[in-house]
Amino acid sequence: MTTIPDRSTRRASTRDRWPLQALESALREAVDGEVRFDSGTRATYSTDASNYRALPLGVVVPRTPEAAAAAVRICHEHDVPLLSRGGGTSLAGQSCNTAVVIDWTKYCRRVLEVDTAAATVTVEPGIALDALNEELAPTGLMVGPKPSTHVSCTIGGMIGNNSCGSTAQAYGKMVDSVRRLEIVTYDGLRTWVGGADLIPGVNPEADELVRGLREIRDRYADDIRAAYPEIPRRVSGYNLDALLPERGFDLAKFLVGSESTLVTVLRAEIQLVRRPAAKAMAVLGFPDVYHAADAVSQILPHDPAALEGLDHRLVELEHSQRLAEQAIAQLPDGKAWLMVQFDGDDQQQADARAQKMIADLERATGATSTILDDPDREAEVWAAREAGLGATAYPPDSPETHEGWEDAAVPPDRLGDYLRDFEALLDRFGYQSSSLYGHFGHGCVHTRIPFDLRTAEGIARYRRFVEEAARLVSRYGGSLSGEHGDGQSRAELLPIMFGDRVVRAFEEVKTLFDPRNRMNPGKVVRPHRLDADLRQGSDYRPWEPVTHFAFPEDDHRFSEAAGRCVGVGKCRGESSGVMCPSYRATHEEEHSTRGRARLLFEMLQGEAITDGWRSTEVRDALDLCLACKGCRSDCPVDVDMATYKAEFLSHHYAHRIRPMAHYSMGWIPLWARLGTAMAPLANAVTHTPGLRRLVSALGGIDRQREMPRFARTRFTEKFRGRTGSPTGERGTVLLWPDTFTNNFEPAIAEAAVTVLEAAGFSVVVPERAVCCGLTWISTGQLPTAKRVLRRTLRTLAPQLRDGTPIVVLEPSCAAVFRADLPELLYGDEDAHRLAGQTYTVAELLAERAPDWRPPHVDAAAMVQPHCHHHAILHYDRDRELLSSTAAEVDVLDAGCCGLAGNFGFERGHYEVSVACAEDKLLPAVRGRAPGTLVLADGFSCRTQIRQLQPDADPHHAVELLAAALSGRPLEPNAKR
Repeated sequence: MTTIPDRSTRRASTRDRWPLQALESALREAVDGEVRFDSGTRATYSTDASNYRALPLGVVVPRTPEAAAAAVRICHEHDVPLLSRGGGTSLAGQSCNTAVVIDWTKYCRRVLEVDTAAATVTVEPGIALDALNEELAPTGLMVGPKPSTHVSCTIGGMIGNNSCGSTAQAYGKMVDSVRRLEIVTYDGLRTWVGGADLIPGVNPEADELVRGLREIRDRYADDIRAAYPEIPRRVSGYNLDALLPERGFDLAKFLVGSESTLVTVLRAEIQLVRRPAAKAMAVLGFPDVYHAADAVSQILPHDPAALEGLDHRLVELEHSQRLAEQAIAQLPDGKAWLMVQFDGDDQQQADARAQKMIADLERATGATSTILDDPDREAEVWAAREAGLGATAYPPDSPETHEGWEDAAVPPDRLGDYLRDFEALLDRFGYQSSSLYGHFGHGCVHTRIPFDLRTAEGIARYRRFVEEAARLVSRYGGSLSGEHGDGQSRAELLPIMFGDRVVRAFEEVKTLFDPRNRMNPGKVVRPHRLDADLRQGSDYRPWEPVTHFAFPEDDHRFSEAAGRCVGVGKCRGESSGVMCPSYRATHEEEHSTRGRARLLFEMLQGEAITDGWRSTEVRDALDLCLACKGCRSDCPVDVDMATYKAEFLSHHYAHRIRPMAHYSMGWIPLWARLGTAMAPLANAVTHTPGLRRLVSALGGIDRQREMPRFARTRFTEKFRGRTGSPTGERGTVLLWPDTFTNNFEPAIAEAAVTVLEAAGFSVVVPERAVCCGLTWISTGQLPTAKRVLRRTLRTLAPQLRDGTPIVVLEPSCAAVFRADLPELLYGDEDAHRLAGQTYTVAELLAERAPDWRPPHVDAAAMVQPHCHHHAILHYDRDRELLSSTAAEVDVLDAGCCGLAGNFGFERGHYEVSVACAEDKLLPAVRGRAPGTLVLADGFSCRTQIRQLQPDADPHHAVELLAAALSGRPLEPNAKR
């Protein structure tokens, strides 16, 4: 039998040094918050977005900054390492350590004070950048720096890392935005620090700290002035230059970028900037990335607000992965591009600035160009730039790539020559960069490189390369890090950049603040080796279990799928897309796609989680996964947690009693067929209060859930009783009678027949009952699902042989055929045929009846796309179809409805299910204008809206079309 490799001794001796039981008890007693030392939590926080991995001692989730200060005190009393963590998106390893981790992001997310006159805001460190800027929007102010991880990176993390982003061209790094910080040191000194000196005599410990810093500053002042490069993107090293007399001895700015190695930040006062009234983006095309970089010095005098670059390799990768196709279509001719944003007091001024720059550049360089001043088009181009990490992590038909040398910065006027030398260095080591892109206006270049981090030889070559790369950057007067920090991946190389004396100054500062080296040890100062603690490493040998799904995009290995997450944390965003609804409801790391991926990764390592498929920690984390598949499209690297969950549940419950909901909701195709056959009785049983409670209890269904009513007659029975079906001139289509439409809402299928026949198609249905197996897949009953699917393929064999389109009305069923089926029955040619022959109504009309014009609809409609439609099928065709009716269509970006098939019905899920709906969907439905129709093609979406907002009466889009064809438009609140 396959067993998990035993890696339980790895770092065990390090953890065993600490008195963990006493520490945990003391933290629980002293901290107002959650204290977690269980193996599941430790596994969840084992890594960040870097190449490194270290299981923490435990995790503290404080409710207030005071609770965090108490945690620091207890750690000091027990002499254990400590790490303050924000969004966990660090690329240099500074957010993972064998330490007590303080996670600020669940509770400490409050805006404490906004001073609009001074343009400042005081916040707790756990608030995410996008969330803060959204709250500041009514004031016309915003935080200046905007990293590409803006949906999830926190203000505390940005301070710890001295974050930048594309807007740093106009607003500088985070150090330029920080006014004051409330800090606590490891030994308990708590104070506010800022530009002015601390008042002497008030706190003797603070006085001693200031004196010590002044002595270090004075001793190394000339070395600091000589070693610190005068470039806009120097992020490496401590900000000792902020202590120089000519810089005002600013303690707050000095501490920015110290990566939790010196202090813990409790609160922060941030200088804000005015939101630009208007923006215009000029996109310039060049023959290669070197010429694009050469042009930077000619653009900078025009004072752009942002100046970003990307090369043809990034564009090709994004196009192949459908990450930014709309944006790519807008690029001018070329093999490399510069995106140049200009702000203005009005659109005319912004456009004029962009046009003047273009005129100058075209004369000087011959660059091609275009100007975008439509916010939607600009957003698409920025999305292309921000999708860089996802596009380059797993290039098709190429080795996976890694960070490790991904953000060096040089003087902008030397960028072109540096890139030429850097490419030559890559060639010399036998590497090919996946792409070169980044903040060209600041000379900061991003790339991911196919380092081999699984063999001793590959790791040694990686070390030699980064040492040579550090020397190259230093010769150009640059910085090893222009944005992502030193952490562990670059700290060991700091002597190359700064020299031994300045590094010695760093060490003295560290000793002054943290004499026992307990604050995030091994990072920045006295670092662990850059080739140690690797997430993979030469001892990487994960368990390779036999699986039901084939995982073809992951070399047919579950370990590759579980290790796919690169940690950028987009799943922790709260503003748009579908991913990740449960995280938005709970703000728990283990309920993010990333957190669950980490647990699965650790399950296969066998160190923190040792019981494999039987793990209760993994099961509990997956329990609140809605299987919405949002991550399949929204995750930059296409993590598919719904599939991983189904695979896990299948093995976890193999030969065991399952939760009752798996038998009730998982077998709903059978129960629905029986229920429809005796609909009056079934509806009476499921809707009479006493009997309903009993049925819910027996079926593991939440008592607050109302069960759908069975139809009196199935659609298939009505359809087969028809006479005189028209012969369509466009050919025959098979209308798929899914369980939900057929047994609960047959009127939808009847409407579909009306539309399809009006468009010129002849409609048939299967000769016998069929099913896509969705409910068995979502509950992890995969052997049953495969049997059901094989039966379906046999039934559809005639249509599969002659290429008949299979029209599916329920998006989740269509998604099974497109995605799950080919991976469950991998290699079955009929499975692949069905995937290719599956259509939505909109797709069929666009492809097979492009000249057909839908009826005019004089109405406004609010549309909630089903999650699986968004993730697998994409909603473009449906949007186009609805818009072509002349209806006023508002397609919501409201995330998951929260019901998600069986999820919202299962006992214990109701609160999370409702919270998901209340995030954006229900407020939008309640706020719709009078007379606005609500459309939702998914049965789950319609059910959730009906139960939580009964006046909405949502319809399937095909019902709207059918009603218009019949000359009787749907009315809001119309009853079926």
